Amino acid sequence: MNKQISFKLNGRQVSASVSPGESLLDVLRSRFHLGGARETCALGLCGVCTVIVSGNPVSSCLYMAPAADGEEIVTIEGLETEDALHPVQEAFMEHTAFQCGYCTPGMILMAKKLLEENPDPSEDEIKEFMSGNICRCASYGQIIQAIQAASQMIQADRMEGAH
Repeated sequence: MNKQISFKLNGRQVSASVSPGESLLDVLRSRFHLGGARETCALGLCGVCTVIVSGNPVSSCLYMAPAADGEEIVTIEGLETEDALHPVQEAFMEHTAFQCGYCTPGMILMAKKLLEENPDPSEDEIKEFMSGNICRCASYGQIIQAIQAASQMIQADRMEGAH
């Protein structure tokens, strides 16, 4: 039996009819045509399907769609604001922190969360926090550099805003 759910998706209120066993990933892709989160392992182990639900990164392949009712969901498509990329997105581009790009949306969302929790992480802290996100192309060096650069960009923006 389907259930009607309503939630905020990338800043706008939406609703969908979902089945009890349907994943959030399936709903995002099939109902809202958002292709950034992708299914790879279907076990919540690779991070490719990462989205942010009410401030927390989740594996959308395991997150049941009915649980999204009333939540606020941010996907990679909702990260840029006012025609500007998020600093993490900018840093990933500047540091070419991807090859095929398949893992990039999940990596960027996790990096954003890391920098919210720890604005100036060490390399080891970055590695630990990002350990649930796998890059099969092995762009880890560039990913770490991009996260460090995004950290500096965000801190500089905060300093400018404080003046």
